[in-house]
Amino acid sequence: MTRMDKQQPPQAVNAGIESSLPAQPKAEGIHGRVAFLSPWLETFQKRSIEQRVLAGFGLVFAGILVISAISYRNMTVLIRNGHQDQRSHEFIQFLGATGEAIDDAENGHRRFLVTGDESYLASYNTLRERAPEYVRYLRDLTDADSTQRAHVNDLEQLILQQLQEERAAIELRAKTGFESVRGMALTGVAKTALDSARRLQAQMEQEETKALAQRVIESTTTTRSSIILLITGAMLLFVLLAAVYYLIRHDITERRRIADELHRRGELLEAANKELEAFSYSVSHDLRAPLRHIDGYASLLAKATSISLDDKAKRYLHTISESATRMGQLIDDLLVFSRMGRQEMLRGKVNLNQLIASVLHDLRHDLQDRAISWTIAQLPEVTGDAAMLRQVFMNLVANAIKFTGTTPQAAIEIGSRDNGQDEAVLFVRDNGVGFDMRYANKLFGVFQRLHRADEFEGTGIGLANVRRIIHRHGGKTWAEGVLGEGATFYVSLPIARPSA
Repeated sequence: MTRMDKQQPPQAVNAGIESSLPAQPKAEGIHGRVAFLSPWLETFQKRSIEQRVLAGFGLVFAGILVISAISYRNMTVLIRNGHQDQRSHEFIQFLGATGEAIDDAENGHRRFLVTGDESYLASYNTLRERAPEYVRYLRDLTDADSTQRAHVNDLEQLILQQLQEERAAIELRAKTGFESVRGMALTGVAKTALDSARRLQAQMEQEETKALAQRVIESTTTTRSSIILLITGAMLLFVLLAAVYYLIRHDITERRRIADELHRRGELLEAANKELEAFSYSVSHDLRAPLRHIDGYASLLAKATSISLDDKAKRYLHTISESATRMGQLIDDLLVFSRMGRQEMLRGKVNLNQLIASVLHDLRHDLQDRAISWTIAQLPEVTGDAAMLRQVFMNLVANAIKFTGTTPQAAIEIGSRDNGQDEAVLFVRDNGVGFDMRYANKLFGVFQRLHRADEFEGTGIGLANVRRIIHRHGGKTWAEGVLGEGATFYVSLPIARPSA
């Protein structure tokens, strides 16, 4: 070969150059796939750690299902091919046995024609008796619509033709002697049928061997694909389990960090609570003394100068004394509000009927010279802290009494309504001065008042205490009212469960 022959033709060179060009579209395809997957990745990153772990286990489970389904299909193919291979081997083996029986019958028949010895007809008689069995067994080893079934039917006809021709030769030998069948003995009886049967047997064996070889190739391919699938699936499952392990470990690390942060903040909160307790102690003791001095010396000054002071000066001293008293009450309410948030709850069953009766007994002095129509329904047992709930209803009932003070025919109703199996809604309703619903969101705030102090006394902390206590019980508070027509205050509390 010359040097020119070794050089590539221009078409091959161009093809090589062109084959090296599609690098840019390939890169663009990769970027396109990344851009396609980016929304899914962003969505996955936005999920919580629990959702990610569940998604990971879901993928693992889906992978196991897919691998199991494909493996089951492959195993079905292998089992089916195994059964068919066994049938093919039996078919080839029995086809050979049938061919040997045909040859033995033909050889024995020829010997009989030459010698006249009937013992040589044993193979012939065996074939005649067992030919239907041979054919039936071959037919059972083939499918109904297959070409092999048609071949078996053709073979059956050829065997019957051979037997008939050989039977005719036997009868002729018995009647006329050897000379009449000499030619048959030399050339063989039913030569055409025998040759056709042998060719048909060879064709049937060849077809069955070919089908057997194809199934072997199919089984080998299926086995190889199953092994590759199992290896690939095991690797993917390992990757997914590793990812799930990483997520769980990351979650544990994050939870430990959060727990440490909560512990640190808990320590800071405990320190702040101690400082708040110290501040409360300071408020309770250090501020009370000046207020007592202001109130006491104002009273002493009023007594000492009661004769020389005019009415205007006396009113000034009275205002100073009232302001000091109100400031002391405000300090007491603030201390109660502060302690209510830190006080430990003692949960148990609370009989609200007995609790309401106790509250009304404690408020009996406020009910003197008051004509109030009371409606108190049968109340359910709830779960909570009895002392705290007593403070709740003390504030609500006291408010109802206070804000119906200007109503000629005051009416107060205490009742409940069912709010499901786990919760009861309790209410205190009055027909007092009411309030404007536009300011309903201010009712439960600290120092929030919808009426002037000269109209109704109070510090504006009672309802704030109600909300804090109910929230600590896991309930809710709300109110409805109409200006000049009354108000209704609602609280929800968990119903006490009967003892097992």
